Amino acid sequence: MTLEHVAIWTDNLETLKDFYIKYFGGIPNGKYTNQSNGFESYFLTFRSGARLELMMKPGIPDNLNDTQSLQHKGIIHLAFGVDTMAQVDEKAVQMKNEGYKILRGPRKTGDGYYEFETLDPEGNRLEVTTKYID
Repeated sequence: MTLEHVAIWTDNLETLKDFYIKYFGGIPNGKYTNQSNGFESYFLTFRSGARLELMMKPGIPDNLNDTQSLQHKGIIHLAFGVDTMAQVDEKAVQMKNEGYKILRGPRKTGDGYYEFETLDPEGNRLEVTTKYID
Protein backbone atom coordinates (compact mmCIF):
# COMPACT_ATOMS: atom_id res chain seq x y z
CA MET A 1 0.00 0.00 0.00
CA THR A 2 1.16 3.54 -0.69
CA LEU A 3 0.22 6.95 0.63
CA GLU A 4 -1.66 8.36 -2.36
CA HIS A 5 -1.70 12.04 -1.50
CA VAL A 6 -1.86 14.69 1.20
CA ALA A 7 -4.11 17.76 0.89
CA ILE A 8 -3.70 21.36 2.06
CA TRP A 9 -6.43 24.00 2.23
CA THR A 10 -5.17 27.41 1.11
CA ASP A 11 -6.37 30.95 0.44
CA ASN A 12 -3.60 31.43 -2.14
CA LEU A 13 -3.87 28.52 -4.56
CA GLU A 14 -1.61 29.88 -7.31
CA THR A 15 1.07 31.11 -4.86
CA LEU A 16 1.24 27.75 -3.10
CA LYS A 17 1.25 25.82 -6.39
CA ASP A 18 4.13 27.95 -7.71
CA PHE A 19 6.08 27.47 -4.45
CA TYR A 20 5.91 23.66 -4.60
CA ILE A 21 6.82 23.70 -8.29
CA LYS A 22 9.82 26.02 -7.81
CA TYR A 23 11.35 24.53 -4.66
CA PHE A 24 10.34 20.86 -4.80
CA GLY A 25 9.78 20.05 -8.48
CA GLY A 26 6.04 19.38 -8.23
CA ILE A 27 4.34 18.85 -11.59
CA PRO A 28 0.78 20.22 -11.56
CA ASN A 29 -2.25 18.86 -13.33
CA GLY A 30 -4.74 21.26 -14.85
CA LYS A 31 -6.72 23.25 -12.32
CA TYR A 32 -10.02 21.69 -11.31
CA THR A 33 -12.88 24.10 -10.61
CA ASN A 34 -16.36 23.29 -9.32
CA GLN A 35 -18.44 26.33 -10.26
CA SER A 36 -21.37 25.34 -8.05
CA ASN A 37 -19.49 25.56 -4.74
CA GLY A 38 -16.37 27.60 -5.56
CA PHE A 39 -13.95 24.69 -4.96
CA GLU A 40 -10.64 24.83 -6.87
CA SER A 41 -7.68 22.48 -6.70
CA TYR A 42 -4.43 21.29 -8.20
CA PHE A 43 -2.70 17.97 -7.78
CA LEU A 44 1.10 18.20 -7.87
CA THR A 45 3.03 15.01 -8.56
CA PHE A 46 6.60 14.61 -7.31
CA ARG A 47 9.50 12.47 -8.56
CA SER A 48 8.69 9.68 -6.08
CA GLY A 49 5.11 9.45 -7.34
CA ALA A 50 3.70 11.06 -4.18
CA ARG A 51 1.07 13.73 -4.77
CA LEU A 52 0.03 16.89 -2.98
CA GLU A 53 -3.46 18.31 -3.43
CA LEU A 54 -3.79 22.07 -2.97
CA MET A 55 -7.38 23.14 -2.41
CA MET A 56 -9.25 26.43 -2.10
CA LYS A 57 -12.91 27.09 -1.29
CA PRO A 58 -14.71 30.07 0.22
CA GLY A 59 -15.57 29.74 3.91
CA ILE A 60 -12.80 27.39 5.05
CA PRO A 61 -11.69 28.67 8.50
CA ASP A 62 -8.06 29.42 9.39
CA ASN A 63 -5.94 26.68 10.96
CA LEU A 64 -5.28 27.47 14.63
CA ASN A 65 -2.13 25.30 14.84
CA ASP A 66 1.05 27.30 15.50
CA THR A 67 3.53 25.44 13.30
CA GLN A 68 6.52 27.51 14.42
CA SER A 69 6.56 26.98 18.17
CA LEU A 70 3.50 25.39 19.81
CA GLN A 71 2.68 22.27 17.85
CA HIS A 72 -0.53 20.33 18.35
CA LYS A 73 -1.73 16.83 17.54
CA GLY A 74 -2.43 15.98 13.92
CA ILE A 75 -0.40 16.30 10.76
CA ILE A 76 2.35 18.82 11.47
CA HIS A 77 4.82 18.74 8.57
CA LEU A 78 5.60 17.50 5.09
CA ALA A 79 9.07 16.10 4.44
CA PHE A 80 10.80 16.26 1.07
CA GLY A 81 13.72 13.88 0.52
CA VAL A 82 16.85 14.65 -1.44
CA ASP A 83 19.79 12.39 -2.26
CA THR A 84 22.69 14.02 -0.39
CA MET A 85 23.58 16.22 2.56
CA ALA A 86 24.97 18.76 0.08
CA GLN A 87 21.53 19.01 -1.52
CA VAL A 88 19.96 19.68 1.89
CA ASP A 89 22.51 22.47 2.42
CA GLU A 90 21.94 23.91 -1.06
CA LYS A 91 18.15 23.99 -0.63
CA ALA A 92 18.50 25.64 2.80
CA VAL A 93 20.76 28.36 1.37
CA GLN A 94 18.46 28.90 -1.62
CA MET A 95 15.36 29.25 0.51
CA LYS A 96 17.04 31.47 3.11
CA ASN A 97 18.43 33.73 0.37
CA GLU A 98 14.93 34.00 -1.11
CA GLY A 99 13.42 35.11 2.20
CA TYR A 100 12.18 31.89 3.79
CA LYS A 101 12.89 31.47 7.49
CA ILE A 102 14.97 28.42 8.42
CA LEU A 103 13.49 27.20 11.70
CA ARG A 104 16.19 24.61 12.51
CA GLY A 105 19.19 23.12 10.80
CA PRO A 106 20.63 21.93 8.64
CA ARG A 107 21.49 19.40 11.30
CA LYS A 108 21.98 15.71 11.96
CA THR A 109 19.15 14.13 13.90
CA GLY A 110 19.44 11.27 16.36
CA ASP A 111 17.57 8.93 14.03
CA GLY A 112 19.96 9.09 11.07
CA TYR A 113 18.68 12.05 9.06
CA TYR A 114 20.25 15.31 7.96
CA GLU A 115 17.61 17.99 7.58
CA PHE A 116 16.40 21.54 7.91
CA GLU A 117 12.96 22.89 8.72
CA THR A 118 11.15 25.81 7.10
CA LEU A 119 7.64 27.06 6.29
CA ASP A 120 5.80 27.38 2.99
CA PRO A 121 4.13 30.73 2.12
CA GLU A 122 1.08 29.83 4.24
CA GLY A 123 3.02 28.68 7.30
CA ASN A 124 2.84 24.93 6.71
CA ARG A 125 5.90 23.30 8.26
CA LEU A 126 8.30 21.54 5.88
CA GLU A 127 11.44 19.45 6.23
CA VAL A 128 14.07 18.81 3.60
CA THR A 129 15.89 15.65 4.54
CA THR A 130 18.26 12.84 3.59
CA LYS A 131 19.57 9.74 5.35
CA TYR A 132 23.21 9.90 6.40
CA ILE A 133 25.76 7.35 7.47
CA ASP A 134 28.52 8.27 9.94
